[in-house]
Amino acid sequence: MSRGSAIAILIFAAILEAGGDAIIRQGLRSGAVARVVLFLAGGCVLFAYGWFVNAPPWNFGSLLGLYVVFFFVIAQLIAWIGFGQKPSAAVLFGGALIVAGGVVIALSEMVRSAN
Repeated sequence: MSRGSAIAILIFAAILEAGGDAIIRQGLRSGAVARVVLFLAGGCVLFAYGWFVNAPPWNFGSLLGLYVVFFFVIAQLIAWIGFGQKPSAAVLFGGALIVAGGVVIALSEMVRSAN
């Protein structure tokens, strides 16, 4: 699998996971009928995330650092756009550390695969 394909899969998986969580969150704040529909939809989206991220024959542990970066960024965007929760300075600082860790992991994987 190409590096680009792996990154695309990880981004899509992060969208599914953060999106499924957001659907469940919305269900918790909805009326009884909407709650059931949203819980079922959220469960389906989270199942799709689990299947999608685990279907490829890769060493997920080595890609987990990069995945966490995508999940963090997408989750913050969903929280801000979908729920009006702008990230605080502490969240942005912690997020910068997450992104830096993902860069370190991605660079080390690139060096390892080049050798």
